[in-house]
Amino acid sequence: MIRINLLPHRQQKKAAHRLRFQILLGATLVTALLLVGGSYAILSQRISTQEERNQFLQQETAKLDQQIKNIGALKKQRDELLARKQLVEKLQAGRNESVHIFDQLTRQTPDGVYLKSVKQSGSLFTLTGYALSGAVVSNYMRTLAESETFGPATVVEVKASIVNNQRVNEFTLTTNLRQPLVAPQAPTAPQPQGAKQP
Repeated sequence: MIRINLLPHRQQKKAAHRLRFQILLGATLVTALLLVGGSYAILSQRISTQEERNQFLQQETAKLDQQIKNIGALKKQRDELLARKQLVEKLQAGRNESVHIFDQLTRQTPDGVYLKSVKQSGSLFTLTGYALSGAVVSNYMRTLAESETFGPATVVEVKASIVNNQRVNEFTLTTNLRQPLVAPQAPTAPQPQGAKQP
């Protein structure tokens, strides 16, 4: 028997094709939305992580800035302490130097010379006093020049004067302190025989 299909097969194919297209379009849209949403979530996570890193770096930078300020304050304090130490050492050396200078003045002053004043300005000394004669003043100048402490003396003034009813020569000399007045260094310990030199 012959069968005749009276159903609209073209319309069914068209409807099936339209349904497949709509399903494919929906799946594509859902996939695109999932991709966009996933990308947004990943980027948001990365941005959040980077912001946390930036905040951490800013905090560490602030800590380092504070430490640098503390280091600067410590360096300033160290420099102040070193300056104080050097001043104390200078004063200590000056105290010893003054004792040494006056000791040498006493040793170098010959008989017949009386010092009235000793003035110091840096390394320059001005000595004022009385001598029994001009020859004694010349001898005093020579003695100062030969000493280890004082340099050659220069006459500023020599004039006749009377002290205690005695005729004397009043003199003013200048001399420089030989530099530096250094205390002798302690001898170094001898090296044992066979020791290698560095």
